[in-house]
Amino acid sequence: MWSNAQDDVAMHDWVRRLRAGLLVVLLGSCLGASAQRLPQPSARLAGDDAAPAEMAVSSWTRAELESWWTALRRHAAVGGDHLDLPASQLPPEAPGAWHAVELPDVRHRPGAARVGQDAGYEMRWYRLHVPAGGDQPLALYVPRLVTLSAAVLMRTERGWVPLLDNQHAEREQWVQPVWLPLPGAGERGLDLVVALPVPAGSYHVVSRLWVGPRDVLEKRWQWRVRAQTGLPQAVSLTLAVLGLFALTLWLRRPGEAIYALFALAAAAWMVRNLHYYVSPPASPGAQDWFWWATHASMGWVLLTALLFAMRFACRRFLALERLLTFSVLAVSVISMPLWLRQWDMVVLQYTVTAGVAAVGTAWVTYVAWRERRSELTVMATALIFGGLIGAHDLAVLAGWAWPEHFFLMPVATLAVMLSFLHAVQQRYVGAVEQVKAENSQLQEDLDEQVSVLQAQNAQLREVERQQALLLERQRIMADMHDGLGSALLSALVAMEQGSMSHEQCVEVLRECVDDLRLVIDSLEPVGHDLVSLLATMRYRLGKRLQTGGLKLDWDVQDLPTLAWLEPPDALHVLRLMQEALNNVLKHARASRVRLVTRHHGNYVEIRVEDDGAGFDLQTIQHGRGLKSQIKRAQRLGGKLRIDSSPGHGTRLSLRLPVERKT
Repeated sequence: MWSNAQDDVAMHDWVRRLRAGLLVVLLGSCLGASAQRLPQPSARLAGDDAAPAEMAVSSWTRAELESWWTALRRHAAVGGDHLDLPASQLPPEAPGAWHAVELPDVRHRPGAARVGQDAGYEMRWYRLHVPAGGDQPLALYVPRLVTLSAAVLMRTERGWVPLLDNQHAEREQWVQPVWLPLPGAGERGLDLVVALPVPAGSYHVVSRLWVGPRDVLEKRWQWRVRAQTGLPQAVSLTLAVLGLFALTLWLRRPGEAIYALFALAAAAWMVRNLHYYVSPPASPGAQDWFWWATHASMGWVLLTALLFAMRFACRRFLALERLLTFSVLAVSVISMPLWLRQWDMVVLQYTVTAGVAAVGTAWVTYVAWRERRSELTVMATALIFGGLIGAHDLAVLAGWAWPEHFFLMPVATLAVMLSFLHAVQQRYVGAVEQVKAENSQLQEDLDEQVSVLQAQNAQLREVERQQALLLERQRIMADMHDGLGSALLSALVAMEQGSMSHEQCVEVLRECVDDLRLVIDSLEPVGHDLVSLLATMRYRLGKRLQTGGLKLDWDVQDLPTLAWLEPPDALHVLRLMQEALNNVLKHARASRVRLVTRHHGNYVEIRVEDDGAGFDLQTIQHGRGLKSQIKRAQRLGGKLRIDSSPGHGTRLSLRLPVERKT
């Protein structure tokens, strides 16, 4: 759990930094959007207004339009001092054909029928006159054109010469402002005509035409290109990275649907902005599908954004989610270029999308107000802002208002994505805080359990100590009863009966004292050290051996500690050695006794060797004393061996394991 919390903290930091970066991009884009409302650069050498224009309209057939485009391409390839076309395909010469026009010139997008080729085409001529003014470099700047490919002609003494043929960029013209450097006006000035063909009676937009100093207009043109094309590309690239990141998170945590929704929203936005990266296909059928995908994907962007926001509510509203999904799916299917090709579906698509946005945003706003949650409030605010921007873009798209504005949906998308990142960050902060609280509670519970266990262990140790003391008392009582007590009682009875001499009584008392000393020595803490135990025995029995005429050879080497050597075991070892030395004193008739210790890997050996008379192991009977010694050795987990022969002394060997099995 704590590892997941660390991952969540790292992700929280990543989201926080990314949100800060997106905020900088959003502020920059807002500055770009505000540029639409700034005063336009001067289009005339000494004025602040757009160049006045006159307009004439010629009705053309499709063949005449193709002839016009062919002539422009031929002139670009071959050159010449004028455009070789009949007078009907050139700007009208009759003064009555021209009339003043107030720009922007807009015809609203039709809400029903799409105008086909049967209705013909209109060539809309916009004439500009640049007064004489020296040789200062000039430029023509047209912020927005929604027409077929534009061309710019200039009148010379030999006729009309094309300065611009935009056929190569016709499919991007609606999102790319027109920029054309011009020569200086000179002493005669310049007569220019902007030729814009459109299907007869169809939707078109012609913004104001700006002619002025090149350095002044170039800044405006560059700024608009960055805001109109650079900003959507930057937003799309950012969302693509975020979408891939969200997709990897969803693959790791399939239960977190918000990551899948975020990835789908990013993918739909990429489709929505395909025209900023690739040119639309040349064939009409493929072009219809291309534009259908870009327009229909906006509804899916909005739908996935609303579903994402709704997932942060305490309770899901499945009926509303299904309704919104069905609406977007239905309009996407109906608007496919498979049927109703005579209908213009763009306004229908965005109208339905606006309706879905209004309903979904209203619901998210209501839920945010009811639940009083910061992430829902932020997302609702961003969705409201996005709805207002969407209304602006719909008006621009349909030609209802602001014909010179560019689309601001990338700005709204940035705001919505920032709100989503804020919501994800809040979720992770909440998850981390919850994990910390749970870990803290677990730590408190663990500390409490540790305290209880420590108290219980202390009680158990005290019980074990008392039990050990009781067992030790019982062992000492048993040893004294069977050993010291029995010997004293036997001596007392013998003395009362007069069957024991004074010397015998002294000997019994001396053995009782030795036995008492052994019991006391076995209780001394020797740290499981067998050598120290034997050294204590040497100190206790040294004078008695010397009195008995025995010389002790001490051949004791260092031995490993025996972890199992406790006081009861130490008493068994001492009694075995005491019994062996007593036998040497009483029966061996020896002058020297040797005590040897050796370490042999997994066992240690203690040997008691004398130079006495020895005995024949085959003829001697095993009495109670020898059997008692063998049993003591077995209790220690060791082995006792006696080797002797007449005239060659006796050797007793006790082998004890270094590690004893429990």
